[in-house]
Amino acid sequence: MKFFSASSAFARKFSKHCLGATLSLWGGLEAKPKVQANIVFILADDLGQHQLGCYGSDYYETPHIDQLARDGMRFTNAYAAAAICSPTRASIMTGKYPARLHLTNFIPGGRARATKLVTPAWQKQLPLEEVTVAEALKSAGYATGHFGKWHLNYDKKYEAGRPGDPGSQGFDEVLTTHKPGAGPESRYPEDWHHVREITERATNFIERHKDEAFFCFVSHNSIHDPEIEKKALVEKYQSKAGTLEDKRNNPTQAAMLETLDQSVGKILETLERLNLTQNTLVIFYSDNGQKGVKQGKPLRGSKADFHEAGIRMPFIAKWPSVIPAGSESPELVISNDFFPTFTDIAGKSAARENLDGMSILPILKDPKQSLGRNALYWHFPHYHGLSLGPQGAIRVGKYKLIEWYEKSAFNRPGAFELYDLSKDPGETNNLSKSMPELTARLKKQLDDWKTNVGAQPMRKRQAP
Repeated sequence: MKFFSASSAFARKFSKHCLGATLSLWGGLEAKPKVQANIVFILADDLGQHQLGCYGSDYYETPHIDQLARDGMRFTNAYAAAAICSPTRASIMTGKYPARLHLTNFIPGGRARATKLVTPAWQKQLPLEEVTVAEALKSAGYATGHFGKWHLNYDKKYEAGRPGDPGSQGFDEVLTTHKPGAGPESRYPEDWHHVREITERATNFIERHKDEAFFCFVSHNSIHDPEIEKKALVEKYQSKAGTLEDKRNNPTQAAMLETLDQSVGKILETLERLNLTQNTLVIFYSDNGQKGVKQGKPLRGSKADFHEAGIRMPFIAKWPSVIPAGSESPELVISNDFFPTFTDIAGKSAARENLDGMSILPILKDPKQSLGRNALYWHFPHYHGLSLGPQGAIRVGKYKLIEWYEKSAFNRPGAFELYDLSKDPGETNNLSKSMPELTARLKKQLDDWKTNVGAQPMRKRQAP
């Protein structure tokens, strides 16, 4: 783990010569002497929406996250821009679809295989020329801190001042962590996923910057595998009713989630103790769905698939001075939306050119508001060990279409799945054959979007 300030020689050079010029060209963002609110963004790893009590689980215990929902707003149609981690994280940082960035797989991706379709030469690092939300907020006078998992550089050998790591992407203070066995261990015993270490560094950052606006990005490795937690805590869930009845009820993940929930509680307690609660937006979110079985209720799918459980995320927002307590929004939102939302909150609305996200600030103020959004899109031109194959998807209103690229490329049966999510959130009734006109229209809309954002296509492998 590395801790450093962006006052390093590299950061000064980057800030002066790159950031300033890019922001000027990007939209002429000028810092204002006063900002509206602090922002704390808590990102879980591989956490499914169905695993939280406030989204209906009676197996997983998440009292602090559930209280966050009671005190704020719960989104029921919030999506990740990808079903795996790095692309979703890139969308949060930039406000852009992974397909536009050409960063469409986890970094560095899996091993090449002799597959029917060839994966394109995709982007394996968040480009330095991309303006991140941390850079935009920093230019507005925010103190910026990143604590935990990054996974947006070409490898995870994090170093102070190294291009591509968080300090070169707008974060003043940085702690980077690895999952168990992949890098330096936590300074604390039995803190395998660094939850305690991440939390303490985040709360320390909040305390030191309590008198100025801050952006605190709390990026957990948990509940990503390897699944490790205290024995007694795991045994608690092994003996709990429902463990054997539903394969999605994972005792070790439940134990890890309880530890993560306690971290959320400590951050909320810190804000309350410092009298910062009223003027702080707290976001709880996940980068993709649960790693586990693909068939389950209420949603179908898992990490690495575009079925709902792979991409429909828990999204909770609390901001007492703005957000009505106990509110709920059914609006279609996606991880691209955080960038324009946060810049709006900072009082420096971003130029919308090449931004795929929309500010949800109006919805935070009034859950009855609508974004007037036409559609959401996904593109995954890769093979993944947990996936059913390369795929794309589009959601328009209540309908969602999934295209399986390998099948559509060779005109094989089962290339398309069409669902009415208002009646069938578990995606059990494929309507593609009974509604061929709608299937064709959504397929064309997905294709047009891929062309518009410059998405990288797959090509057929040539026979030897």
